[in-house]
Amino acid sequence: MTAALIILAALIVVGLILYLTDRPAKAETPVDESAPVQSESGCCGLHLVCEKDSLTVSIGEEIEYYDDEELDAYKGVSRDDYSEEAIEQFREVLVTLLPADIAGWARSIQMRGIELPAIIRDELLMMVAEARQQTA
Repeated sequence: MTAALIILAALIVVGLILYLTDRPAKAETPVDESAPVQSESGCCGLHLVCEKDSLTVSIGEEIEYYDDEELDAYKGVSRDDYSEEAIEQFREVLVTLLPADIAGWARSIQMRGIELPAIIRDELLMMVAEARQQTA
């Protein structure tokens, strides 16, 4: 009888440990590739540090340019309709940004009504993820 209680207690402890360590891996919300998605915490994933209100606060602010005025020509273009030359223009601006300017540039592009090409958006999110890993 004592052995059965010990085994039962061990199973409960192991189950509790597994439950607590697996909780962060719960079902994640699907990502809409057309715009930054806010999670339950309010973070959109584009920033090194979550700026929950940055996109709504920045609407009233003046748009900041990062020597990328030529990208305004792509306002209203769908993310799937860019030519290779246009994609390279976006990539050139993205790779020349300072790491601290990446989030501001993404906010600027959004405020200007420019939809990033799908591949550039993926590269932007990858750069943000790498920067988060380096600061963690």
